[in-house]
Amino acid sequence: MGETGGFWTIHILDPATVNMIAAGEVVERPVSVVKELVENAIDAGAQTIRIEVLSSGGAIKSIGVIDDGTGMSPDDAVLAFTPHATSKIHTIADLDTIQTLGFRGEALASIAAVSRITLSTKQRGSGAVAGTKVVIEGGVIRSHGETGTPEGTMVVVEDLFYNTPARKKFLKNLNTEISHITGILEGLALAHPQISFHYSHNGREHLATERSSRLLDTIARIFGAFIASDLIAVHHALPFVSVSGYISPPSLFRKNQSRMLVSINGRYISSPSVNAAILEGYGTLLSKERFPVTFLSLNINTALVDINVHPAKKLVRLSREPEIRAAVRDSVATALLASDLIPVMRSKESSTFESRKTTRPLQKPYNHTPFQASQIRETTHAGTTATEYQLRQTELSSGVLPVQSMMPDMDVIGQFGGIYILAATPAGDLILIDQHAAHERIMYEQISAQEENVRHSQELLEPVILHRNARDAGVLRDLLPSLEREGFLIEEFGRDSFLVRAIPVILGRLEQTDLINEIMDDLTGEDLQRSVSRREQITRVIACRGAIKAGTVCSGEQCRRLLQQLQRTKNPFSCPHGRPTMVRFSQEQLDAMFLRT
Repeated sequence: MGETGGFWTIHILDPATVNMIAAGEVVERPVSVVKELVENAIDAGAQTIRIEVLSSGGAIKSIGVIDDGTGMSPDDAVLAFTPHATSKIHTIADLDTIQTLGFRGEALASIAAVSRITLSTKQRGSGAVAGTKVVIEGGVIRSHGETGTPEGTMVVVEDLFYNTPARKKFLKNLNTEISHITGILEGLALAHPQISFHYSHNGREHLATERSSRLLDTIARIFGAFIASDLIAVHHALPFVSVSGYISPPSLFRKNQSRMLVSINGRYISSPSVNAAILEGYGTLLSKERFPVTFLSLNINTALVDINVHPAKKLVRLSREPEIRAAVRDSVATALLASDLIPVMRSKESSTFESRKTTRPLQKPYNHTPFQASQIRETTHAGTTATEYQLRQTELSSGVLPVQSMMPDMDVIGQFGGIYILAATPAGDLILIDQHAAHERIMYEQISAQEENVRHSQELLEPVILHRNARDAGVLRDLLPSLEREGFLIEEFGRDSFLVRAIPVILGRLEQTDLINEIMDDLTGEDLQRSVSRREQITRVIACRGAIKAGTVCSGEQCRRLLQQLQRTKNPFSCPHGRPTMVRFSQEQLDAMFLRT
């Protein structure tokens, strides 16, 4: 309703306004221009694509994209700037079988509406001496005619948003805009390793790849040989979807999802659903604040992918999403389970983890002398007695199916600080094992293997009384049914108090009531992971609190039994919270630390 109280008169928008609105949906910032033009070049069959960005005064002044693709005829060069003009689909039925990155015919028209654009092109194999040049300003063709140009297409976009100053003022600083461009080009290059990409800003090269049939080569060119050498290959195929590419071991991670790069049918996309499936595949190998480095390509039946749900084609909608998500999760989990995931510590030059792979051959391994029974001086430390009881509990029949262990053979050679078990491999590597994390993994898998509602309880000789504040009591009250399914028998005992009559058998003989208080404190705390089920939360807490504690003295025999139990787990390389259970120091690295190389 208008200011005068009457209704607005409905009318048809003029073409210039329509184009400007469309441009606002497709061209949000300079990176949108780069994405659309590069995708057009890929669709044109280019083998080499060059992206040249020029800036001055803290702002991007021009974007040039040059390709050696099929090029265009003189008539098509003009028609390409008409809204919804496309060579990639003809009927509505074609939307179900789209193989190209572009298809709407909006990109060039939208870019031209908010910039000054020059297109030079010559059709491949046409035999023409000259190509075609078209100059457009604000969506209006200013000139077109012949020009000297090689086969392929060159598009130069200048003064972006010159006629929409309100849009321009919302652009971020130059470094941010350049970073966005670099990011999209990395994703496109990884989705199309068979194409050579060269990207420069003010003449300085930011990205350069060569044509390759191997994705790993492109990864190495962009992110370095160190990253590439550390990755784990992924291959998984179902009738309607295949997953391939590379993922990082848990020791190689980032604090955000910026390096979880995924393409679907050659389209670099953002998919929260696929990212969530990848994280599910890692499971307890990564803690909640860590994210893997992934380069995955999904080939999906085009009838199951709707790419027409976002003006800039950033997001896709998937049919049979639960099955596709399961395929991604299983492909990641399978690749990880088949890998040796013991992180190797670098020498003093770096404090981060690196791959266990080395480029230099190992020298003759150092000799080491494993613990012998006659050499062990068994202690009567109270902690050792408790450890013995805990180890016996996890040596009982657990329901965990035997697996082929990925752990290397190792001999226990000592314990340090009541925290770490020291072991040596036949190859001469030194392995440090976190005894608490290791036992926590063992307990976690044994508890997880038990069927729900079939948990065995042991009644306490003397019930334990829990007192909680009103807030924690409310949380615990809500947890009681779930706790009962896990083997706890707890009942209310007055206002904000509870009586614990039984606990899960796997927790063993209760020596101190502190253990129950610790478990309940963890479960009523506010920092529990919301992304996992309540049963998973309880399982992790029981495993953590019931495991051998750090600082507990273990005999040599107990250390060996702990490693034997760890070898029988599906994933011996991390605790349920994603911390590593062991770290490897290679002989080569030890030599480097002591300047022996």
